[in-house]
Amino acid sequence: MDLTSPPTTVDDVARILVTTLGIDAGATRLDASTPLFGALPELDSMAVVEVIVALQEHFGVHIDEEDITAAAFETVGSLAALVDATRR
Repeated sequence: MDLTSPPTTVDDVARILVTTLGIDAGATRLDASTPLFGALPELDSMAVVEVIVALQEHFGVHIDEEDITAAAFETVGSLAALVDATRR
């Protein structure tokens, strides 16, 4: 019997950010409250595009251009909420 719980959207988004941005996962722990844009030097405007593409591919969603806002990239949790909103 598998007693592990499935990863949450926040966990998946955090993993995608670590992978896409090349963040040292051992040195930086990302959770829902982790600030993003302006706090992570790896997250610049070009990286935002890479993150959006990675999220769309991983979750099988389409994120509309008008939804890609500073508010959506405020924290890992707000980015996960954007993904969840696209899956409804």
